Amino acid sequence: MKGFKEIYLAGGCFWGVEKYFAAVLGVIETRVGYANGANALGGALKPPTYEEVCEGNTGYAETVYIKYDSRVISLTKLLDLYYDIIDPTSVNKQGNDVGEQYRTGIFYADEEDRAIILGSVQLLSESYDEPVAIVVEKLENFYDAEDYHQKYLEKNPSGYCHISAEKFEAAKLAANSASNAREECAGDLRDRLTPMQFEVAVHGATEPPFQNEYWDKFDEGIYVDIISGKPLFVSTDKFESGCGWPSFSKPIDEGLVVEKEDLSYGRVRTETRSADSGAHLGHVFSDGPEELGSLRYCINSASLRFIPKDKMKEEGYGDFLDLL
Repeated sequence: MKGFKEIYLAGGCFWGVEKYFAAVLGVIETRVGYANGANALGGALKPPTYEEVCEGNTGYAETVYIKYDSRVISLTKLLDLYYDIIDPTSVNKQGNDVGEQYRTGIFYADEEDRAIILGSVQLLSESYDEPVAIVVEKLENFYDAEDYHQKYLEKNPSGYCHISAEKFEAAKLAANSASNAREECAGDLRDRLTPMQFEVAVHGATEPPFQNEYWDKFDEGIYVDIISGKPLFVSTDKFESGCGWPSFSKPIDEGLVVEKEDLSYGRVRTETRSADSGAHLGHVFSDGPEELGSLRYCINSASLRFIPKDKMKEEGYGDFLDLL
């Protein structure tokens, strides 16, 4: 059905992770199981048993299958919720559970989700001094766990869980209302934008550094809002920052960009959005070159469209040629 997607998340004991995501508005179905292992018998993969997985030599991770309605909740929001119930720097351990089967992992079935996930993990990693231990892999295999594991905490309310009661309550309130409102106003954006552009501009995702269209582009021209086409930045204000995303010393005009406080991932940052369309652009930092004003507008390529200098007049941006 249109809008329905799936993702597989490993975050320690799958009993609690399943209960947590089952409570989230927009999640249609959850199942617990075992993912990305290599339990071979006679050269062929076979469904592992819980006992075999617990022995720790099958390579499988306790994982939750999540089917969700992307028109109600975004992948970006689901990942934010996931990060809230794990220790992302812990290797093969969550809560009291220790072993390879309890590793943290994001397993994707849709190749288009890969870049969104990598950008999200990169952003998360900037909040930690230790390396983030979340593996990001294409889903190779997934087997449903035994029936008694399905909805285990519903059937056994006093069963072990490494997730606090407060976080379960928070999951129930995790409606993605702000993103929903922007999406409803967006109309045909899903058809007009690539999945990455849509996830960044509408849902505030972050694309991977050094793996985006304009991070190393320095041709003369203008950068416009991917949604509205409103001019935002010019190439003469672009500089190499080493961060892996396009960096600008300033927008064409301060009124073209709105700023808001961003407290996600335990950090205090300043988010930037297009004043015209509301599209998420990126963040602004005060570590830019002093000679250029000390600001660094770190912008997602997916939020922008570049128009080269020799095409600007043809596309209706001739009035901005004197800025180059």
